[in-house]
Amino acid sequence: MNTASPSPNELGDFLKARRAALSPRTVGLPDEGTSRRVAGLRREEVALLASISTDYYTRIEQGRRRASPTVLGILSDVLRLNEDERIYMRELAEGQAGQDVVPERQSVQPQLQRVLDGLSDIPALVIGRRTDVLAWNPMAVALLTDFAVLPPEHRNYAWLLFRDPAFRTLYRDFEQVATVSVAMLRREAGHDPHDRSLARLVDELCQADEQFRTWWNEHHVAVGSTGTKEMRHPVVGDLSLDWDALTCAHDPTQRLIVWTAEPGTPSHERLDMLASLVSRNAKSGASR
Repeated sequence: MNTASPSPNELGDFLKARRAALSPRTVGLPDEGTSRRVAGLRREEVALLASISTDYYTRIEQGRRRASPTVLGILSDVLRLNEDERIYMRELAEGQAGQDVVPERQSVQPQLQRVLDGLSDIPALVIGRRTDVLAWNPMAVALLTDFAVLPPEHRNYAWLLFRDPAFRTLYRDFEQVATVSVAMLRREAGHDPHDRSLARLVDELCQADEQFRTWWNEHHVAVGSTGTKEMRHPVVGDLSLDWDALTCAHDPTQRLIVWTAEPGTPSHERLDMLASLVSRNAKSGASR
């Protein structure tokens, strides 16, 4: 699919993208060495490997037949899906997407706000649907950007990665960070392809950035719960920070993201330096 907005047949688009990413040799089929009209596996090859008829598989891919949980499990194995992709495909097939009316804007859960208020020496923020930034602490401002001065529609992690040059250059590992962000958005599209705000965001980013458009059309999905980010901070220098996402029990669409550094490392020392600058600026502001 070359369209930007989430498709009504997300499951079919996802299946096409995943079979296009595999070669016959990858799945143990003989490579005839002849030119192929489609990239990757043909529908009949997927059906053969799954021990189902080509017509049955074609109907699933076209959105004209609902697959049983057993068939979904077999297709997951055939298409070499990872755990995030398996969950995503099951959710699409169960028809959970688009059943609820999604509010245009969220507000941070009070419990998460209290936790955020108590974190003074590590960067932390709360991300909601569509990677919207719902709340942040002073350390997140010092590390990333001043979210308060941004228009509400631009307080979005994916938008900032692809549309804000200063934000983008913070990441030495931009491609890794950006592809995970796109994969998280793609997973949200499966939850609710009728989300108008998500559709507008995806349309804008597809039109504005070729890399986003390419990664979006690859249909990779991810939850994103932990990892390491390599950053280039304009004040304290290079940082290697571990990040973790803690899901809110009251609203699983909201997650508290925290950045930390291993004690004794240069990154930990530089993060402490940043915390000292934040504390000094806060005291200076309070004394005026």
